[in-house]
Amino acid sequence: MKDVNKVTAVILAAGRGSRLLSLTDNIPKGLVYIAGNSLIHWQTESLRAAGITSIIIVTGYRGDAFDYLNLQTIANNRWDRTNMVGSIMCALEKIDGPLIFSYSDILYHPNIVRKLLECDADFAITYAVDWLDIWSSRFENPLSDAESFKIDDNSIIVEIGKKADDVNAIQGQFMGLFKISTAGAGWIKSALADDSKLRDTLDTTALINMLINNGRAITGIPISGNWMEIDDQHDLELANKMLADRRLDIGVLEVKS
Repeated sequence: MKDVNKVTAVILAAGRGSRLLSLTDNIPKGLVYIAGNSLIHWQTESLRAAGITSIIIVTGYRGDAFDYLNLQTIANNRWDRTNMVGSIMCALEKIDGPLIFSYSDILYHPNIVRKLLECDADFAITYAVDWLDIWSSRFENPLSDAESFKIDDNSIIVEIGKKADDVNAIQGQFMGLFKISTAGAGWIKSALADDSKLRDTLDTTALINMLINNGRAITGIPISGNWMEIDDQHDLELANKMLADRRLDIGVLEVKS
């Protein structure tokens, strides 16, 4: 994408993140600290380093906690009754694109954002090709959390988001970071126009799989390294250690103990 100034980044931060236990008793997941900075701060700095100046946060649980950031917010007032697609639709009711969506619980280097920006596809997602190494450090059994992911020789995703039973059949994992054009936003709206239940219950990979089944071309961008998902306290401890050991390089902000 040639004109980054036309791109808005949307951070999906409506959920509490209950698997972080007491850490989210009074703040949403995106404001949990890691290596001296909140997850949201790591993200906004990565997005800005990639050239994005327009950043919006979709809030829900303890949405007032984000006020100090002085960023535009969109409220998902039904955050406790919707899945991630509910927050995506809250954003699409206000803005059409081009958009970069980011989950609030991930860390990523600005170069990953730049790769998304360079892609001209109407719908593009990044995927971790080194997923097995990451999942093996996070889970006793990587298949307990991993989903299916198949991509063809033209970088078009064939399948995503289903239960997988063979690590050798998984070509990557969705990272919680994707880009859509105005046309791509239209694909989502059209797919969910007549079904409010789907809007409330779908997660992102299920939505992407639906679009694939509708004949939409979803482009995959392979990523290796310098990304991490923070889902629970074990992930938090692991990411802190990886940042301290420089095995995880986000390229922005100072890593503090």
